Amino acid sequence: MDARQAYPVRLEGELDAKLSRWLWLVKWLLAIPHYIVLAFLWLAYFALTVVAFFAVLFTGRYPRGIFAFNLGVLRWTWRVGFYTYAALGTDRYPPFTLDDVPDYPARLDIAYPERLSRGLVLVKWWLLAIPHYVVLGLFLGGASYTVAKTTGWVWGFGFQTGLIGFLVLVAGVVLLFRTTYPRGVFDLVLGLDRWVARVVAYAGLMTDEYPPFRLDQGGADPAGIAPGAPAEVVPSEPAAAETAGAAPSGGRAGRIVLVVLGSIAAILAFGLLTGGCALVGVDRIARDDDGFLMSPTEDLRTSTYAIVSDRAELDTDGAEWALETFLGTVRVRAESETGREIFIGIGREREVAAYLGQVERDVVSGLDFDGDPEYERRPGRAPRTEPVNTFWAASASGTGEVTLDWEPEDGDWRVVLMNADGSRGVSADVSIGAELDPLLWIGIGLLVAGGLLAAAAALAITFGVRHGRT
Repeated sequence: MDARQAYPVRLEGELDAKLSRWLWLVKWLLAIPHYIVLAFLWLAYFALTVVAFFAVLFTGRYPRGIFAFNLGVLRWTWRVGFYTYAALGTDRYPPFTLDDVPDYPARLDIAYPERLSRGLVLVKWWLLAIPHYVVLGLFLGGASYTVAKTTGWVWGFGFQTGLIGFLVLVAGVVLLFRTTYPRGVFDLVLGLDRWVARVVAYAGLMTDEYPPFRLDQGGADPAGIAPGAPAEVVPSEPAAAETAGAAPSGGRAGRIVLVVLGSIAAILAFGLLTGGCALVGVDRIARDDDGFLMSPTEDLRTSTYAIVSDRAELDTDGAEWALETFLGTVRVRAESETGREIFIGIGREREVAAYLGQVERDVVSGLDFDGDPEYERRPGRAPRTEPVNTFWAASASGTGEVTLDWEPEDGDWRVVLMNADGSRGVSADVSIGAELDPLLWIGIGLLVAGGLLAAAAALAITFGVRHGRT
């Protein structure tokens, strides 16, 4: 083989001499157990690839244990894909293992790189791989969908779209009616799958060799690494077990479970840490001088007589202390844009309805995509009296900036903004907030929980990857 044509990824598939004419119709159902396991394995793959990214960036080496695990995920994925809709090349059910299975008709190997470029790791998985993503968009069905597919979520298992999916469907239909798989179609499909596998390995940081723009067709890889090639291939788990004293298969299964659980814990820890940082940041930045967390100011205006909030329902089931403890005092702040005296009132829904039931008004129904308020117009007439009266639970009026503080209680409530004299045409800049004193402690709690979960995830992943090799 010409060394200039070699590539450190070998993908091969041996077409079964006799395939069932109908089994391919239900393979999606038969492969569901694999789909479930692979979904969790790919979560682990992504988490470990992030770890490998930083390892390569700082050391120039891809951790060997992570490489072996990620290669195992790709092998498992390719076997399932070869059985199902990435090739339909065999009716032999795929084994549940990360190991290399020499007698299975679909195999995948990647040469372990002793050194990797610390500079390329920053750009090869997105910038340099863009041309291949565009090409694979034709193979896999849409450029916007290609990146997800080439990272493994769809490539190798599940239904295929694009050129690969079309060719496999053609082969399935021919198989259904003629009981033979067209050899030319099989060779082309394997060439397309091989191209995808090379891009997956490159984008997954497992090699620095740029994937060739070349369609190497056929079941046997004409340009992949050979079993006896000088490039070192990461040994499969059985080989490692033999050199380490034949570790039991139960130990391998336990390590896989540890890595998967550790990866899930890492994702949860990331969410907790992100949420904690956000809450602490909001608490430290968004509070006003009086300690209230206030929303951004919204410009509320109407040509009617009043602007009314949507209904706010508070129901603590008798535990009103929770409102005081967690929510605290609610503050509404408004400033007239016209210089007229404005009125802010908070009242129970039934009493507000009795006062404004026949009054023309706008009810704030939500926010649009730009964050601007949306209104629902209620027809009516002018109010019979000015809004200042005794039924409000809390109210404030004046010119300039007007502030209303309210101690929340159980019930259905509405906030009303009007001109103090009840005239038409209300316009003001309004913001609303609350004390929310526990927010900082909730954020700190999330950070502590996220840190502990991240530490546990790191230990689980490290133990799962390294145990059995020491």
